[in-house]
Amino acid sequence: MTDEVALLDLWSSPYGMRVRICLAEKGIKYEYINESLRPTKGDLLLKVNPVNKKIPVLIHNGKPISESLIIVQYIDEVWNAQSPSWLPADPYQRATARFWGDYIDKKIYEHGKKVFITRGEEREKAKKEFVDILKVLEGELGEKIYFGGDNLGFVDIALIPFYSWFHSFETAGNFSIEKECPKLIVWAKKCMENQSVSKTLPDPVETFEELKTWYPIE
Repeated sequence: MTDEVALLDLWSSPYGMRVRICLAEKGIKYEYINESLRPTKGDLLLKVNPVNKKIPVLIHNGKPISESLIIVQYIDEVWNAQSPSWLPADPYQRATARFWGDYIDKKIYEHGKKVFITRGEEREKAKKEFVDILKVLEGELGEKIYFGGDNLGFVDIALIPFYSWFHSFETAGNFSIEKECPKLIVWAKKCMENQSVSKTLPDPVETFEELKTWYPIE
């Protein structure tokens, strides 16, 4: 039986990028369904994810799976023969990787968005908070090539899509992530050496133009 796989997604979504990276890593063919979200959410999205009404949604043989990090783990488990697991075998290390994935989910988007929507002193505070979050992640990376060691893993997949948004955060906030967190940028460039990543992440300038339609900046 041939797997029928579809992905309901938006090109600029870092959460959707996670899933696209994983599908590319596994060599899985799938139908890409663009969900614009504007002016209203489409009927298919409301049907397959009626609870959260968010993208991405992976539809595997007619069954929907939502929430990007859950989808990443689902792909890893279902197509486990195609490549080594993105999560460590050791239970403690697996729990640690999931902790950092959760940290990224709770921190990066919300604090990065504040750099767009705030002004004046509030923006300066937002920039500091955002950089502090990146520095925590840089500390966890340490001297490793990837967060999990020598190979692209779960935490890398969770974070690297936001690299395509870094230019937007920097432009809106007038600061340099590379200056603040140089090791994190070295890591990001290493991730970009993987075709699954480089062919998935969109152009940062195009991303910035898209984000300006969502979060107008001054």
